[in-house]
Amino acid sequence: MARAVRFRPCIDIHDGKVKQIVGSTLRDGAAPGDASSETPATNFETEIPSAAYAEMYKRDGIYGGHAILLSKDEATMRAAKEATAAFPGGLQVGGGVNPSNAGEFLDAGASHVIVTSYVFRDGALDERALDEMVRAVGADKLVLDLSCRLDGDDGVYKVVTDRWQKWTDLAVNAATMERLSKCCDEFLVHGVDVEGMKLGIDLKLVELLGAACPIPVTYAGGARSLEDLELVKAAGKGMVDITVGSALDCFGGALKYDDVVAWHNRQKVDVA
Repeated sequence: MARAVRFRPCIDIHDGKVKQIVGSTLRDGAAPGDASSETPATNFETEIPSAAYAEMYKRDGIYGGHAILLSKDEATMRAAKEATAAFPGGLQVGGGVNPSNAGEFLDAGASHVIVTSYVFRDGALDERALDEMVRAVGADKLVLDLSCRLDGDDGVYKVVTDRWQKWTDLAVNAATMERLSKCCDEFLVHGVDVEGMKLGIDLKLVELLGAACPIPVTYAGGARSLEDLELVKAAGKGMVDITVGSALDCFGGALKYDDVVAWHNRQKVDVA
C-alpha cells in the first residue's frame, strides 16, 4: 500500500535557545578554554522560543518532528519541555535520553523519546541498555537514532555516537534494521557527513534506508530544496521521511517553510 512521505520538522536547542548547528562540530569533555569544543559551528540562532516553533508545527498539522537537546543544562531541558507542552503528542525528544529521564519528556507531552548513545558501550550495541530503555518507555514510544557515517575502509555505513564522534561496529543494513525494529517504533538516521551543511542529501544512504527499513524511518542531512525532497521520495521508494533544518527560511535559510508544508500536504493527496 502506498504511503505519504512526510516532512518532519525540527527544533534544535542549545544553551536554552533554538539554533541550527553543524552537529559534527559539537564536542563533550574537552579541556576548558578549548574553543573548538565550546563554540560549535552555528548556522542560525534566535530569541524566538522553542514553544513558538512547536505552535507553528501544530498550526500546520506537521506531526512527528524532533526536539533535540544539544547541550546538558537546565535552560535546554526547560525549552524542550515547553516545546512538547505547546504541541502535545506532536514532537519526539532526543539528546541525552536515558531510562531515568525519558518519562519526564513523555509526561511533558512528547510522543516518543529518541535514543542513541545510551544504548551503546565501547563501540558496540549494549543489548542490556536497550532492554532497559524498552522497559522504561515501551517499544511503541521509542525511536532509535542510527545516525551514521560511511566507513572508507570497507564502504559500510556504521552508527556513530557521542556527538557523532565515536565510531561503533554496528552496520546500518537490512539485518540490523530488521532486528532492531522489534525494539522501537521508528528509526531516525542522520547522514552525519552532510548534516547541517546544506550540501545535498546522501542518496546512497537514502536508497539503503528505503530498501532495508521495515518500519518508519526519517532521514536527516543536507536537504536544501524541494528537488531534494523529491530525490528522497524517489530514492527511498516512498518509504523514507525527510527532515529539513538549516535550509528553511524560519532557520535563516532560503527554502520557504510554507513551500515545504505545501509539498508535505501534496504527498497526502497523491496517495489518497
